[in-house]
Order: sequence, then structure tokens, then C-alpha cells
Amino acid sequence: MRKRGSGTNFARYSLGDLTVVALRDGFVDMPPSRLRQLGDRPFGADLPAEIALVDGKLRLSVNAFLVIDRGEHILIDTGAADAWLPTMGLLLRALEEAGVARGDIGTVALTHTHEDHVNGLVAADGSDAFPNLDRLFVPQAELALFDREERLARFRRRRLPLGDGVRLSRAITSVQAVGHEVGHTAFEVASAGEILLIWGDVVHVPTIQFARPELTWELDADQDQARSARQGMLERAARPGSYVAGAHLDFPGIGAVSACEGGFRYSPL
Repeated sequence: MRKRGSGTNFARYSLGDLTVVALRDGFVDMPPSRLRQLGDRPFGADLPAEIALVDGKLRLSVNAFLVIDRGEHILIDTGAADAWLPTMGLLLRALEEAGVARGDIGTVALTHTHEDHVNGLVAADGSDAFPNLDRLFVPQAELALFDREERLARFRRRRLPLGDGVRLSRAITSVQAVGHEVGHTAFEVASAGEILLIWGDVVHVPTIQFARPELTWELDADQDQARSARQGMLERAARPGSYVAGAHLDFPGIGAVSACEGGFRYSPL
């Protein structure tokens, strides 16, 4: 996997004969208490030194990823648009910078239904962000959560249930990663012997959760399941020829994982 170009809000890579574009939607700041030790215990004065804070907060990048396969454009997650904080909502600008037309995107697949991953289906002006959207994959276990959002009501009849092992294209397969949310899903992208594992919220704080995958997130639907899913995803990502793309890894959010004593190490690509 190699980088082919970048701008302020995008980075383009080759993966075998595929193109992968990392897209920056922005960032969100969270209190350090969101990060939890075993037993659902927050850190206090003992916050590890390797965790950098910005004005006392954890700064989480918000990323989405576009896979282009023989002209087919498949977008994983959509960002938040104008539905949460003013520090987000850059996805459509990122696509423009990357030279990708909104109308080129025919498939959107969601890792889960939290607002910073799904609300970008609707642009800030109220229009469909992707006017030629043909397939919208939503994790099966989160269809009811999706349907609760009035902002997304226009998409209810178009959504397709997503389970484990679903082929989105010749190169992309869904991988169950339940824990952060009840249907949390990753996507394995494979071409020419290389694999990219695109995940949503498997890792929130990359400076510590690779080395200490037992640390969880206060907002995980099930912290034990999330811990188990993270361990499994990291083991999978540490295989030769594999890379990861994470929604909350520092932009552009793509790199390699290797096993080390007691945990794992992340190396941005």
C-alpha cells in the first residue's frame, strides 16, 4: 500500500489495483474520563503521560474512507455534516479536494449508527449528500437505531441490512466487530495480496489503546465485547501485508499494526 497524493482534507493511496481515499470530516474533543480502565474506572491524576491533551481534552480525528474499484465508489461512513459540532462537517469539501464528485458515490456502508458516522448522509443545505446513492448498508442490529433518526427518515426505504461476511464488492467484505455498538462492523478490503481493515470505533485513543487494548471507552455499548473485538481486530491487522484505517486514528488514519510485548504498535503509513 502506498500513498499517491494528499491535500488538506484528503489522502489518496493505492491498495493493489484499488484506490483508497482517506477523507477528513474534522475532529471532536472529549473529556479524558471517557477512556476507561478495567472495571469501568476513569483515569484521574494517573493519566498516562503518552496521552496528549488539547486544552484538557482528548482530540479525536473523525475520518471516512472511500474505496474506488473499477469505477465503483464505495464510501465507508459519512461524517457528521452539520448535525453535531462545528469542528466537523468537512467530508464534502474533502471529496471536492480529492476530485471526487458527490454523484459518483453509489454505495455507502456504515460501521455503526452514531452521529459522527451517519449524519453526513444529509448535506448541510438539507439535500442528499450523495444524490446517486443506490445502496445504503446499515448493520442489521442497528436498523432500529437508524430508523429513530428523523434526519435520516428519507433513507429508511433504501437501507439494506448488513451482517457478517457480506460482500459489498469483489474486494470488500464486512467483518463483525460488535462492542462499541450492537452492530459495529469493520470492512476488509483485499487486492493483490494486500489487505486494508477499515474500522469505525475500535480504537478511540491511538496513543494508548494499541499498546493497552484492554482500555475501553465510556460510550461503548458493551465494554467487555468492545475489548474483545479490539483484541481480535488488532491480531487480524498485525498479519503480514495488512493495514488499518480507523475513523478516530489521527488523520489520515491509515497505518500498519505490529505485535509487541503486551500489546501492539501502530505506525502511520
